Amino acid sequence: MAAFEYVALDKQGREQKGVLEGDSNRQVRQILRDRGLAPLSVALTVDSSHHARFLPREWFAASLKVKERALVTRQMATLIGAGLPVEEALLAVSKQSETPRVHKMLVAVRSKVMEGYSLANSLANYPSAFPGLYRATVAAGESAGHLDLVLNRLADFTETQQQARSRIQQALIYPVILFLLTLVILIGLLGYVVPDIVEVFADTGQQLPLLTRFIISLSAFVAHYGFLVIVGLALLVIMAHRLLAMPSVRLAYDRRLLHVPIVSKLSRGINASQFSSTLAILSSSGVPLVEALRIAGEVLSNSWLKQKIAEATVNVSEGSSLNIALDQSGYFPPMMLHMIASGEASGELDDMLQKVSVYMQQDVEGLMSMLLSLFGPLMLILMGGAVFAIVMAILLPIINLNQLVI
Repeated sequence: MAAFEYVALDKQGREQKGVLEGDSNRQVRQILRDRGLAPLSVALTVDSSHHARFLPREWFAASLKVKERALVTRQMATLIGAGLPVEEALLAVSKQSETPRVHKMLVAVRSKVMEGYSLANSLANYPSAFPGLYRATVAAGESAGHLDLVLNRLADFTETQQQARSRIQQALIYPVILFLLTLVILIGLLGYVVPDIVEVFADTGQQLPLLTRFIISLSAFVAHYGFLVIVGLALLVIMAHRLLAMPSVRLAYDRRLLHVPIVSKLSRGINASQFSSTLAILSSSGVPLVEALRIAGEVLSNSWLKQKIAEATVNVSEGSSLNIALDQSGYFPPMMLHMIASGEASGELDDMLQKVSVYMQQDVEGLMSMLLSLFGPLMLILMGGAVFAIVMAILLPIINLNQLVI
C-alpha cells in the first residue's frame, strides 16, 4: 500500500486535507466518498525536495526537529517493546502526532513497510529526518532482533544531544542581547546624537580636541557609508560561505582551525564527543566496528578530521587496533585514546566509548561556559568604553569653551 495526500470537500463545503493509505488513486477516492467527502485531488506522497530542483535540496527536504525525532523514537520503542508489529506501531505514532508534517511522513514510512521493505530502508526516503547514523542503528537492531532496545538507545542519544544544544542556546541569550544592544546604542549615538552636537561646535569656530575630531569623523562615516558597510559585510559572508563549500578550501580551513588557540580545543572536543558517542551507540547495537567507524566519521563537522577517521578506518580494517589508528592522526585527546585502549584490552569498548563521550561533552561544556561567562563582561566593558568615549568627545569642547570664557 502507498500513502496518498488528498484534498476534499465535506458536506458543509469546507476543505479537508490529509493522508490516506491505499492500493491506488481510485481506491483512495472511493474511501473518501464512503466517508462523505468529495475528493478534489489525490496524489502520491512525495519528498517536497523534488518540487524545487533549482534550489539546494536540503532547503526543502522533509525533516524532523531533534525533539520530534526523540519523541517518535521513544514512542516507537515503547510500542514495539509491548509486542506491536512495526507497521501498527508506526500507525499508532502517526495518529498520536499533532503535526501534519510528521503524520504524513510516518504514514509514508508505514506504507513502505507494508510493501515489504525493512524499517531502515523505509526511513531512507527521508534522509534529512532520519540521518545515516539513525538508519544504520535501526538496521542493526532489526538484524539482531532487538529493535526496541536499539530505539531506546537512539532516543537517549537524541535527547542528550537536544539537552546539550539547549544549554548552549540558553547560555548565548544574554551575550547576544548585550551585543545587539551595544550595536544599537553606538549606531544611535554616532548616527543621530553626534551630528547634532557637531553643528553647535561648528558655530563656535574653536579648535576641537583630537578625540572629538575622531568621533565626528567616525559619525560622518557611519552616516554616509554605514549601509554600504553592512552590504559589503553581507557579501563577504556569502562569498566566504561559497568558498567554504569548495572541498579543497573547506579542507584547508578545517585543518587550520585545529591549530588556532582555544578554537582548536573547542573544535577537537566537540568532534571527539560526537565521534565517540556515535561510535558507542553503533557498536553497542551490533554494527561491525569498521562500518561503525565509517558512519561515525560522517557525523563529524570538521572535514580534516573526517579524512583522518577515513584513514583510521582503513587501518582498522587491515588489523590495527582502534586506539593506535586514532593516535596516528595526531588530533584526538590523549585521555580519549587511553580510555579506548583500556576498553579494547578489557573487552568493554562499548561502555568505555560511552564514558569517553560523557567526559568529552563535559569538557566542551566547561570550556563553553567559561568563554560565555567572559563574553558578557567583555561586552559590558566595550559598551561602557564606547559610550564613555563619545560622552567625553562631547564634553571636552564644552569644558574648553568654558575655560575660554573665564
